[in-house]
Amino acid sequence: MAALAGGGGLYVTRALDGDFGDETAPDDHPTISTRGRVDPDSTDASPAIEGTWDDSDELFVFVHGFDTDDQAARDQAYTTQVGLAELRPAPVVAYSWDSDVDWGPAKDLADANARALADWLVEWDSEDGRPVHLIGYSLGARVCCETLGVLVDRQASDVVASVSLLGGAVPHDSVEMSGRYGEAIETAEAPVSNFHSRNDRVLGWVYRLSDRTRAVGYDGIREPAAAADGYRDVDVTEQVADHFSYFQPGEGCLSELVDALP
Repeated sequence: MAALAGGGGLYVTRALDGDFGDETAPDDHPTISTRGRVDPDSTDASPAIEGTWDDSDELFVFVHGFDTDDQAARDQAYTTQVGLAELRPAPVVAYSWDSDVDWGPAKDLADANARALADWLVEWDSEDGRPVHLIGYSLGARVCCETLGVLVDRQASDVVASVSLLGGAVPHDSVEMSGRYGEAIETAEAPVSNFHSRNDRVLGWVYRLSDRTRAVGYDGIREPAAAADGYRDVDVTEQVADHFSYFQPGEGCLSELVDALP
């Protein structure tokens, strides 16, 4: 992402300081991994499935954001699972993808990963059929929104039960009907809930400077009247103190996420 000079640079550096808690995923935490398997120019990628998940009635798939290695991807999914344990207990599978590259290539890989995630969702629906809730955190929101588009194109939008965007690093007009994801959101059968916080300085400063637009995860959709059917904003500014707190147990917005689920 873009950097600022002088005092602004110091502010951005401080905005990027933070952690996701101290949870460490066990070695067998369930993971769908496309690391080393997805290329932006390829149309064929088969995720590697690792670990096991129980026979819960449903499951969540957590799609991490920018600059995240495989262990951090698993830790973040496990942290979310811990946070959901008393709210809506279910396995939280990590979707681990190659986001630990420069910002531009990471966005291209986010788009490319939509095909792989859509393939897995269609296969899961065919072979298992339990409801799957997607959670897209930060740049992972882009993966999830692009995936909705792929599923709609394949007439398979019913394979997702819901989509939750946490601190979504996508433009605030992209979820409008005339935007990049509007038609997919309108056509999909899954409700899309966007949880945004004005305390999120990573989105409010760094994303805005790098992409020259506001993020939907900072203050929601640009024009609420232009929202696609099935989309809704949830302001969690009071609950979420920074970019790293959305899914932390006890201090994020997981209770609001659960309230929004079908």
